[in-house]
Amino acid sequence: MRRARGGDDGALGRGTDGDGEGTGRRGRRDGRRETPGRARLPLRRSLLGRLLAVSALVAACSVAATAWIAVQTTSGAIKQEQGQNLTADARIYDTLLDYAARNPTWDGVGATVRELARESGRRVALTTQGRQPLADSATAATAPTLPPQASAVVDPLSVDTVLAARGTDGQGTAADRIDPRAVGPFRLSAADSKTLRRTADDKVECLNRAGIASDVVVGASGRPRVQIVGNDPERALGTRCDLAALDAPTRSEQKALDALTELADACLKRQGREGVQLNSDLSWGDPARVSLAPESGPRPAEPGPLVPAPVPSDALAEEAEPSVVTPERTGENDRAIASCVSAARSEQLSSYVASPALLFIGDEGGATLPGFDLSPANTARIAGAAALVLALTVGASVFAGARLVRPLHALTGAAQRMRDGEQPESVPVSGDDEVGRLAAAFNDMSAHRARLEEQRKAMVSDVAHELRTPLSNIRGWLEAAQDGLADPDPAFVSSLLEEAVLLQHIIDDLQDLAAADAGVLRLHPGSVEIRELLSQVAAAHQARAENAGVTLAVTATAPGPALRADPVRLRQAVGNLVSNAVRHTPEGGRVTLRAYVSDEGDGAVLVEVADTGSGIRSEDLPHVFDRFWRAEKSRSRRTGGSGLGLAIVRKLVEAHGGTVEATSVEGKGSTFVLRLPGTTPSGP
Repeated sequence: MRRARGGDDGALGRGTDGDGEGTGRRGRRDGRRETPGRARLPLRRSLLGRLLAVSALVAACSVAATAWIAVQTTSGAIKQEQGQNLTADARIYDTLLDYAARNPTWDGVGATVRELARESGRRVALTTQGRQPLADSATAATAPTLPPQASAVVDPLSVDTVLAARGTDGQGTAADRIDPRAVGPFRLSAADSKTLRRTADDKVECLNRAGIASDVVVGASGRPRVQIVGNDPERALGTRCDLAALDAPTRSEQKALDALTELADACLKRQGREGVQLNSDLSWGDPARVSLAPESGPRPAEPGPLVPAPVPSDALAEEAEPSVVTPERTGENDRAIASCVSAARSEQLSSYVASPALLFIGDEGGATLPGFDLSPANTARIAGAAALVLALTVGASVFAGARLVRPLHALTGAAQRMRDGEQPESVPVSGDDEVGRLAAAFNDMSAHRARLEEQRKAMVSDVAHELRTPLSNIRGWLEAAQDGLADPDPAFVSSLLEEAVLLQHIIDDLQDLAAADAGVLRLHPGSVEIRELLSQVAAAHQARAENAGVTLAVTATAPGPALRADPVRLRQAVGNLVSNAVRHTPEGGRVTLRAYVSDEGDGAVLVEVADTGSGIRSEDLPHVFDRFWRAEKSRSRRTGGSGLGLAIVRKLVEAHGGTVEATSVEGKGSTFVLRLPGTTPSGP
């Protein structure tokens, strides 16, 4: 009666537990539905956003670097070519300017133009300002049309300061653009030039004897002058070499200077200003006592830049008796005088130089040298190309990033659902790349977790079943004794003790597994003689083997290999294998224990337990070391065991730093091999 009530109460209790569990699961599912999903990452923090930003940055830097290198390279090449052509153009211009300064007309310039074209490899053409041809180097029967814009204007009275040769003496000032080679009436006759040259040679020889290096330099007008080597021309003043004879103008020069002074005075009078007396170097005011020039200085006896003369000392002022009154020296007067002298020079030289002409320089086809101009159109094309490259890069990055992030989103969703307790599910594997391998690894983990979950559930059920059976027996017998249905005789007590021992054995097995899983399974290693250990195990199971009609033998040679191990734990592991082998070996079968040293040279000791029993199916062989696994799927310890023995064997061997393997042929038997290291085991 009580047993029935107890069973009913137990059944009711389990039902209540089951309902509670079902209610708890429904609550968890309802909770998952009520819990909002995890918000998606903003684009700036997501992998796609970072990939897109990096790709755009790399593309922008690449485009900018490529454009910069292209512009620099192209600009450098064009500048180099333009520089070379500009040098050639300047030489052509200077040559023709020299011709115009020395000749009153362009007659006979054709030979010079053709020579310049031959040397430069380009077309050179000269026309009047009305574009009437003067000379052309084009060899075609019909000369190509000249471009609308001339390369330069050849006018010795108005020099182009960009193309003009900078090395020409007297050139380079903004106030006087007359070519210094245009001397006109100041050109000396051959006799005057020869006389002055002899005088200059004498002065140079005198200076050389005084230890002052000097040379004779002949100007465009044919007048020689003494040039002191160095930057201190005043050294010649302390010598006996009188250089004043070279400063005195000749009769023709004085006549030209007087005519130039009259023209300048007429200009000044038209402005209401007083006239001036020009010196031989075209300066105005009182002349200096001696005028010497260094190597790079102005030419005192040549028409040059229009500057006021230096103010003389008091002693010189007393000796000087100017023929005209010197105007007041002010900046405004000096500018007016310089302007009038320049206009007077142009008027005086106009009949001695060639008229202005248009110069055209280009290739034989008539085209001029193209320049490099980063126009708005070119800038727009470069910007458009850069934008296209950037857009293609961003598009490709978005496409690649979306393909990369899509499986990651799937992995994240599956992991979150697994965290929430839902059934593990696999994600699609898109390829064999890193993301594909990550997905495959996640699927393996998910499947393994599912198996562990199933094993956990099965383990809980198995533990409950294994504990329920002996507890139910003990409870039933005690209730029967309490009700007077059973006598507490020795057989009754022995039955209860057997059930208690069975219960204690299950608990001990679970405790050993828990300690091994936690890594706290304590070992006490010592020297073990393996034949002796196998003999002890065989003796402990001999009676059971004889009752089952099974032969139990040890084939290890004396004294057998030795190793360091915990003898108690090692006997427990080998005993579990022997007990399992005897249980599954039919009557007349044989169980053999053997120990030997590995022939792989690592010194490992192998302990082998082989039987001639029913064997294990190949599909069941990978699970023989799982907890609570039984080949017969039976829930009875008396027929199939608790299913913990082989799991404990594996944990004990692993605690010794070894491994355990199982091989079997169905219908012929199974072999279990413990492989233990020959060195000290690494137990905790």
